[in-house]
Amino acid sequence: MKILVLNGPNLNMLGIREPKIYGKNSFADLLALLDQTAREAGVEVTQYQSNHEGSLVDAIQEAYGKYDGIVINPGAYTHTSVAILDALKAVSIPAVEVHISDVDAREPFRQISYAGMACVKTIKGQGLEGYRQAILFLKDYLKK
Repeated sequence: MKILVLNGPNLNMLGIREPKIYGKNSFADLLALLDQTAREAGVEVTQYQSNHEGSLVDAIQEAYGKYDGIVINPGAYTHTSVAILDALKAVSIPAVEVHISDVDAREPFRQISYAGMACVKTIKGQGLEGYRQAILFLKDYLKK
């Protein structure tokens, strides 16, 4: 089973960017968690991060026929990108949306999630642990 983990803008700045909201763990810590989760779950995980919307759209399109599931944290594109929504819908790969913070408890504009409209589940407010939960959920979801 192959899962693509996509991270959008500024997620490479974890640990530096607003640690009161996103925590003190670094992007390297997230990558280590993904590797550990993949080993424990017996799945193959590939991670990709970009600050550019088109690059994320390209990665989603390139996942078609190669990956069984997608975990996506679109970052700020969550609230603005119909292009990412359309790409997720086009490939029809089961996807789980992840947000490190509880976006429901933040600014009103963060209540809108375009990408989430194409996802089978959204996990928010669980910190980096949300990525582990998403991978394990997808593993079970894809077995059914």
